[in-house]
Order: sequence, then C-alpha cells, then structure tokens
Amino acid sequence: MKAVVQRVSEGGVDIKSENYSASIGKGMVILLGIKVGDKAGDITFVADKCCGLRIFEDDYGKMNLSIKDIDGEALIISQFTLYGDPGKGNRPSFIEAAKPEDAIPLYEKFVARVKENLGESKVKTGIFGAMMSVKIINDGPVTIIVESKQN
Repeated sequence: MKAVVQRVSEGGVDIKSENYSASIGKGMVILLGIKVGDKAGDITFVADKCCGLRIFEDDYGKMNLSIKDIDGEALIISQFTLYGDPGKGNRPSFIEAAKPEDAIPLYEKFVARVKENLGESKVKTGIFGAMMSVKIINDGPVTIIVESKQN
C-alpha cells in the first residue's frame, strides 16, 4: 500500500458524472494506491502513519505537529496509478495495482481507520474508481510518501 500525502491549505474533489463534490480546509490530501497482496495490517500501518506524521508547523516554524494536533481535515482519493510501472515502453503497466474487487474493501477500511484517528467529520473522500477532478493547494510544498512494509 502506498500513500502520497500532501500538506494542504485546501483541497477538493469534483465528480461531475456523480454530481458529487467534497472539500477540506487545512490538512492533508492522501492519494492512496492499493497493491496486489495488501492486507489489513497494511491499512493500519499506513493510515496510522499518515495521521501521525508531524508535518505541520508549530509556533516556532518547525514541523512538529500532526494533523490531529492542528485539528486538520483529510481528503482521501483512491489512485491505482500510483502502482503504474513505466519500465517498458511509454505506457505504464498497472499489473501491481489491486483489482477493484480486492481494493474497494481495503480502501473503505483505510477510510474508516483514518476516521477513527481524526473523527468522522474531519475526513472526506472521492468515489472509488470514478473519474475525478482533484484540487490540491499544497502548503509548503510538503509531500511525503508512506508505504507499507510488504513491498
């Protein structure tokens, strides 16, 4: 499992085909890729690590605070393309990305775990598998990659 975490001043998602939108203020956008073979332990590790990352500035300008410390929000977007392998040719191969029937339950459990960490009202999502317009106003910029240990 791989999460690209971006510290943001704001973020949002629009899905025109579903008449759906969600937005957050200060916090993080988590782009989540689920790999073939990922398990429940990967969810716990990556979700807890994302919520515990000390990437927000304290009163002294040091990155010492977590999203929990600042009462921030999270926007979680499924992104199978994180497991795109461009090694051969110019078209990436996505064979390492989990199939939807395997990935959807893990994605939903990941979202639930982040909600356990931050609170239900602090977490927004896109819609798994939908074509989305994602707005990310990166603050810093700060971008961290969190991966489960099974790689």
